[in-house]
Formats: sequence, structure tokens, C-alpha cells
Amino acid sequence: MEEGVTEQQLLQIRQDKLEALRKLGVNPFGGKYPVSHEPGPLKAAFEDGLSVKLAGRIVAHRDMGKSQFFDIADAQGRIQCFLNAKGVGEEAFEIFQLLDLGDWIGVEGETFTTKKGEPSVRLSGLTVLSKALRPMPDKFHGLADKETRYRQRYLDLMSNESSRDVFLKRIGMVAEIRRFLEARGFLEVETPMLQPVAGGAAAQPFKTHHNALDMPLYMRIAPELFLKRLLVGGFTKVYELNRNFRNEGISRRHNPEFTMLEAYWAYADFETMADMVEEMICHLAETFCGGLQIEHKNDAGDVTRTINLTRPWKRVSYKDLICEIDANWFDYTPEKRRERCAELGVEISDAMEDYEVTQQVFEKLIEEKTFDPCYVTHVPKELVPLAKQNPEDDRVVDVYELIINGQEISPGYSELNDPIVQRERLEAQAGEETQDIDEAFITALEHGMPPAGGIGIGIDRLIMMLTGVENIRDVILFPHMRKRD
Repeated sequence: MEEGVTEQQLLQIRQDKLEALRKLGVNPFGGKYPVSHEPGPLKAAFEDGLSVKLAGRIVAHRDMGKSQFFDIADAQGRIQCFLNAKGVGEEAFEIFQLLDLGDWIGVEGETFTTKKGEPSVRLSGLTVLSKALRPMPDKFHGLADKETRYRQRYLDLMSNESSRDVFLKRIGMVAEIRRFLEARGFLEVETPMLQPVAGGAAAQPFKTHHNALDMPLYMRIAPELFLKRLLVGGFTKVYELNRNFRNEGISRRHNPEFTMLEAYWAYADFETMADMVEEMICHLAETFCGGLQIEHKNDAGDVTRTINLTRPWKRVSYKDLICEIDANWFDYTPEKRRERCAELGVEISDAMEDYEVTQQVFEKLIEEKTFDPCYVTHVPKELVPLAKQNPEDDRVVDVYELIINGQEISPGYSELNDPIVQRERLEAQAGEETQDIDEAFITALEHGMPPAGGIGIGIDRLIMMLTGVENIRDVILFPHMRKRD
């Protein structure tokens, strides 16, 4: 904001310019404008002497009297423009005097390089496309307030290059994940977002009601049970990359709606899936992050940790990791394990089952302190009711949990395809809430599901890790926020 000028005065100045444009016969909110180039790509592959038409937002302006230099930009980059009355005519030059930072314009002209070596466009014409009635964020400090950045993402994108870079990388990574899977024969499918039973994970769903059918429905917490129906139907490689919804807490690692990849591969197992995930994540890092060393920085720009994705990644059993904390853990009685939690500083509740006590130790003392990739394998069967039991130790299941950057990025299973065991597991999980069992899924399994490997990847957390940000809201364009009073 200009010194000594109030916000209300600034808004009035823009309104006055809007009316002045209309008096000149200019539509301040124009229509179709065919473009031949975009600002960023034009600058990246610049050539002198090209006739171009491009459009963008005015993001910088240098007034030199009869000569005007300004930059136009969109999300993919910016380029300098040069304008004078001789080139565009007196009328267009007058119109330009009524424009401000933040306005959208179309320009046409010829490319040239200035004496200072700056790729530029010498204008022969301009068209007003949209007059901004509110100013851009401070051009020197950008948009620093995080809450405003999340609530008004458009301001963040127009003023913070680092935010634009994160989201452009996210867009590229998601597209590359699809290419990666499709190159290996996986078919992308769509399964219901509204489900009669909230299955596929242990989480609190969002509940709604379908009026025409007069029945309750749930926003899905996972697509797993429907994707497995497709394996029953004969699809051997399927995936879905879409949204899940969980009516639970919000934190720097949790948003009530989030993006998840789930993929299933008939005749594979959890180790096959681990190999594929390792290859995919390393491919994304090398393609978009310049290598396998991922730096995470604080707000001051200092590197706080470097994640090393160099292959092969560590694979170790859940039991062995717990025994690194206490070699005798699994020899203790349940009561003794609770005592050890107090000694280790791990908070537990009286309502926790014994396996949940051990899981709490894992989460607090192992998972949160593991930054380089680690596949945690063979976890207790109570934790993963949809996975196949290990043939050598029926207390555990053949799964991995991929931990990177102190959080789970991906689970992978050898999928349980025995309908009798599956029913027992789901009944144990549901307890007295037997109505929560998806009987249609059990029926599908009874028709025969091939052995398969399956994975889930939390896309938001993966992008966080690869781009070096610490808050999930920095990788979701429009995160959920508490309503302002």
C-alpha cells in the first residue's frame, strides 16, 4: 500500500480508473483473447523477432515517462513488456495510464532483447481483459501471513513464487504417477465416493443421507473394498488416484479431505509392491527435485534435515524395531509393557489394548524419529485386518509401512483373499457394531479374488516430503480452515 494512502482511498482510486476506462469506451472486463504464447514458456525458449500475442497479470511496472516497462505473468512465469505512444498509439498509451498492478491485459508485438540482455516484447497493441479493484499483496514482502495464504490461496499464488513452484511440482508429480503406472499396465478406474458402508480403513466417516433412496451414505474413507471387487471381476492391475474423507482432527499432517493413490496387482505380494513404490518415488525425486537428496528448511531458509532416498531402502520387521527400544519387550507381561511406557515417556490410556500399547511405542519412539526411507514389515495382524497372515508366524501379516520424514507415506499388503478369515477379522474389528461389516464385499470375496499385492500412498504427504515443506496445508490448494467469527 502506498505510504499515507488508506485502503479505502486505494479502492476508490481503482474505482475511479474503472469509470475512466468506461468513459473512453473500454470494457474493463473483456472477453475472448486468442494468444500465441504464454509469458513463462516464451521467456524460457526466447527468440528475437517473433510476432506474439500473449496475456497475463501486470506484476511489475517501471514508469520512464514516454517509455513504460512492465512485466506480465501467470502461474508459469513472467516476461517484460515495453510500451510507448509511438508503438501503440496515443489512445492505447492513455488507456495504459489507467492500469494498475494486478490488472489482466492482452498484448501483441515483437520480441527483442534489451541492451541489458532482458528478453522483452515491444508492444504494438494492448487490450484490457480485467481491471483489479483490489491491490496485490505488498510487492516487496509478498504475502507472509500463513493464515491469509491458506484462506486466500489466489493471493499466495500471485505473490509467492515458492508456493507456485510447490503446486506446479505437485501437478507434474501427479501426472507423472499416472504415466508411471499406465506404463506398467495399470488401468485407472473410478469407484464410489458415496458408500453404504464406510470400509477399507479404521476411521471416522462423514455421514450424509440420500433422499430419493431414503438411506444413509458415507463419504468414503478408502476405495479399497471396491477396487478389490474389480480384482474379483478379472481386472489384474487397477489403481485410483482421488480423494478420501475422514471426519477427524486437523493438524500439520492431516486434512479432512486428502488425496490417496491405491493400486492393486493380481498375483503380486507386498514385497513386489514395495519394489514398485521405491522405484516410483525415486523416479519422481530425480525428475522433479534434481536428485535423491531432499532438503527440508525452516522459515529462515536454514536446512534442518536432508532426506536420503538412495536405493536400496532399509527393510526391517516391526518386532525388530521395537526390540531396538527394549530387547525384552515381547517377553514382558501386558502389565509390564504398560510400566515400561511410563519409563519411556510414552503416553497411553487405560482403554488401549495390549497391541495398541506397543503401537504407541512404535509411533512415538520409532516412526516420528525415522526420516530416511524405512519399510517396516510384518506388523501385528490386529493393525491390518485386510492383509494376509504370514505363513511362518500367524501373529503378524505380510505388509509394509513405508516411513519417510517421520510419518507413514505408504502402506502395502499381500491382500487377504480368504473370505472366511476376512469375515472373522472384520467382525473382530467391528466388535458389537456388526452392521459396519460390508457384506457385499464378503460376498464378492466368496466368488474368488486372486492373490494380489496392494498399496496406498498419501499423495499430500508424499508431496510434502519431496518439496521440503512441513505443513500439509502448503501442498493443498484449498485446505480446510476453521470458520472466522
